[in-house]
Amino acid sequence: MRIEPVIQGVVARTAHPLGCEQAVLQQIEYVKSAKPITQGPKRVLILGASSGFGLAARIALTFGGANADTIGVSFERGPSEKGVGSAGYFNNLAFKKFAEREGHIAVNINGDVFSDAVREQVVEAIETYFEGEVDLVIYSIASGMRRKPGSDEFWRSAIKPIGDAVSGATIVLENDTWVDTTLEPANDEEIDSTLHVMGGEDWESWIDTLINNESIAPGCKTIAFSYVGPSITHPIYLDGTLGRAKIDLHQTSHSLNLKLANFDGGAYATVCKALVTKASVFIPGLSPYMLALYRVMKEKGTHEGCIEQMHRLFSDKLYSHTSVPVDGERLVRMDDWELNPNTQQRVREVLAEMNGSNFQQMGDYAGFKAEFLRLNGFGFDGIDYDADVDLERF
Repeated sequence: MRIEPVIQGVVARTAHPLGCEQAVLQQIEYVKSAKPITQGPKRVLILGASSGFGLAARIALTFGGANADTIGVSFERGPSEKGVGSAGYFNNLAFKKFAEREGHIAVNINGDVFSDAVREQVVEAIETYFEGEVDLVIYSIASGMRRKPGSDEFWRSAIKPIGDAVSGATIVLENDTWVDTTLEPANDEEIDSTLHVMGGEDWESWIDTLINNESIAPGCKTIAFSYVGPSITHPIYLDGTLGRAKIDLHQTSHSLNLKLANFDGGAYATVCKALVTKASVFIPGLSPYMLALYRVMKEKGTHEGCIEQMHRLFSDKLYSHTSVPVDGERLVRMDDWELNPNTQQRVREVLAEMNGSNFQQMGDYAGFKAEFLRLNGFGFDGIDYDADVDLERF
């Protein structure tokens, strides 16, 4: 069948398997040419490994000098009568193929990261493939819902402000339009549910499970990804339900750090740059800022995608020092280039002029949308998108 990009709102409904493979390959080629990761981990568990920062971290650690073996957990759908399959499904297949081709262990576990069954599979895989221990655990989960333990009910996250309504604009990728929106404040139940889904509770529970199963190696580290952003994004992000959950994640890193100190290891919340991911495009009011940021950072030559961010994290921060460089709140700051004062001043100037009539010209909308399409396997040179794809091969 011929696969074309189909976008509904800000959700991709199709993915191209050959394009996803090319996306993985290009990231591999980048890390092989970059500064090598030295003294990196050899046995890595990635919870949320199929796209964005999780996939980039897996690629960087396997092919960027550390030569790590990996277990990747994600919840992806393959080809079926209902659709062609998700980009993450094809990313996992491509990564495994390229990793095993170079002699690396690459285990893919497809299932709900919040379920007991998946935990049992992970512990068994660690015992089978990693001699029972992991050196690094990456928590990169971006889910809108989480099953309550021992129940058929779910917590559902809500991306809303807290206290007061907030107005902003969202870019609808489906039809390239600017939509002004006003978000009403979250109620207490929505705040609490978002904390359960996107805070640090599940991260800590996973580490506790690994400790209890004696799966933590000496010196083991764990990281989880976060975002803070500049003051202009705080009303919808840091001061809202998402920010409240991320603050909980940061606090969780401190308790986990104490636990892993018993293994001479550590736990860190890693604050990343604003980037186009399957999760970030859902955040109302953030896309105009990202259009301006992409334009400014590309002009300054400081723009990074997920793979550049992750490779710099491991080569320059997490494994290049006797101690991990952190700020006063024990956060690893990968958003240092984004929050450069000159960069932010220029971003504010661009945003002041941006509106629904000129956003495609004022911001880097072309780059923003092209990056979104590439997340789903579209827009790569050398691929005949008019050709039929035999999905039975995947």
